[in-house]
Amino acid sequence: MSLDGFTLRMLDALAKRWQVPKAEVMRRAIKRLKEEEDLKDQCPKPLEALDWLQNGGGLTVQEADAFKEDLRAEREAKRYWWEA
Repeated sequence: MSLDGFTLRMLDALAKRWQVPKAEVMRRAIKRLKEEEDLKDQCPKPLEALDWLQNGGGLTVQEADAFKEDLRAEREAKRYWWEA
């Protein structure tokens, strides 16, 4: 395996900063990238997320109705004196 000069300097700098061997820097970097990619795979695609939201976002009809009522009551309570 061959690395360019910039990458080698960054590898050396991180190894010194973290006080670990260069191999450990590589292991940590690879592990982090793998975790980030796995997290991306678990996220829904934009259209899937939109479908989920348009189908209630996980709320039941009863929960949605209760939320709307709470919101309506909160708005009514915040009316100004001139609106009464």
